[in-house]
Amino acid sequence: MHPLICAHCGEWDPEPDTGAGARLLRCSFCGLTRPFLRLPLLCVTGPSGTGKSTVARALLEGLRERCVVLEQDLLWVGGLRDPADDHRLFRSTWLRTAAMVQQSGRPVVLCGTVVPPELEYLPERALFDGVHYLALTCEPEALAERLRARPAWRGWDEERIIETLEYQDWLLAEADRLHPPVSLLETTGRPLTETTEAVLRWVDARLSEPSDDDRPRTRERAPGDPEALHVDTA
Repeated sequence: MHPLICAHCGEWDPEPDTGAGARLLRCSFCGLTRPFLRLPLLCVTGPSGTGKSTVARALLEGLRERCVVLEQDLLWVGGLRDPADDHRLFRSTWLRTAAMVQQSGRPVVLCGTVVPPELEYLPERALFDGVHYLALTCEPEALAERLRARPAWRGWDEERIIETLEYQDWLLAEADRLHPPVSLLETTGRPLTETTEAVLRWVDARLSEPSDDDRPRTRERAPGDPEALHVDTA
């Protein structure tokens, strides 16, 4: 059953009452209260080439008992690649998937390029007790070299590399002004173990925070995500 469809009245409820507690949803149509565990969603994001996929693999061991680590590109298939409305179908599907995974009692760490304006306005956002964002970044020259070194089948021509560098510039400039703000982690020259430890500390800190579900109700706009336009895994 879709988590936003009431099992009693069958209505699509884009704004269920989440004031009933972190383990309940109340239908705004019929008032039915049903069990639903709302946990924080932790997004490890950043431009292509900053090490998200490599870190995701390293996080599997460190978070095995506490979180479920998933890579966003797993669902970059078929009709979910629809670019309409900033890839809304792809984003909404990921939120529904993560919401159902968290019913196991473990929060989801989602690794892939995403920023608050692409998630915070979606109805499925109500299924989480806060969404937190940590963006991996890299010095421009090093990032460009990483992308040029990728196999040819991945399609990293100079135009796409410039687009990615511009996206990172936007992210660096806007991170503190987004809702919620995006934390930044520079990865240039860092050993994988050091980066992984930094991400683990960030996860621990976010999971220990009190509930904070204050989010804007109007949609922001973000520049197009260059990574979302291509099959990519890092």
